[in-house]
Amino acid sequence: MREQFQKRQIISITSWLVKNLMLMSTGGMVLIALLLGIGMWRSGTRFFDGITAIFNAPPAKPQVDVRSLVVSQVRGASELTTAVFTMEAVVPTRQERKIGQYTLGATTLLYIAYGEVRAGVDLKELNPNNVTIVNDTIQLQLPPPRILDSKIDVNRSSVYDYDRGFLGLGPDTAPQLQSLAQQETLKKIKEAACKGNLLAQANDRAQLVVEKLLNTAGYKQVVVKTQSPSPGSCL
Repeated sequence: MREQFQKRQIISITSWLVKNLMLMSTGGMVLIALLLGIGMWRSGTRFFDGITAIFNAPPAKPQVDVRSLVVSQVRGASELTTAVFTMEAVVPTRQERKIGQYTLGATTLLYIAYGEVRAGVDLKELNPNNVTIVNDTIQLQLPPPRILDSKIDVNRSSVYDYDRGFLGLGPDTAPQLQSLAQQETLKKIKEAACKGNLLAQANDRAQLVVEKLLNTAGYKQVVVKTQSPSPGSCL
């Protein structure tokens, strides 16, 4: 009997809770409807205008990352050559013909070469982290300068003298000696270009060129910073 009485009490309490929850839910809905009705009565058509404005609000303006835009505009110049060094070099080469320790003959080739070295900055290395915006000023950090290219102008270069020695006993190695002369010429003009501070000139001119490029693109306050050449970039 006692257990049955407890079960009836539990059922009665549960039923009471369900009824009250339903009443609370119904009351909440009625209260919300009442508040909406009062708002509509007091504001008239303005109420509906407000609801319409919420759903028809203009979308937020898209944000443009100015740093990426600046990088994109500067990258268009790709590898920016800002300094060129040219030089004429006279390079002698020699190769001997030997039997054991005895030299039978020697071939010499004298090559007159015109070489060119281009230096500048590779703007493809730029990224948004290289751009800083301080107030209305754009600061851009350039990559370090480096030698972009070195070559022999074969149209202006020539073999000045080719001699296989007494009785022509020297080896007939003109192509090999000419190739060796060209390699030595490139080394010489690179060394001369580095001694002449070609990379420093490239840095200074790149700074002016990029600053003018950004000014032309519409940026008035521009500060272009350079970097020192990387170790070993000019040997």
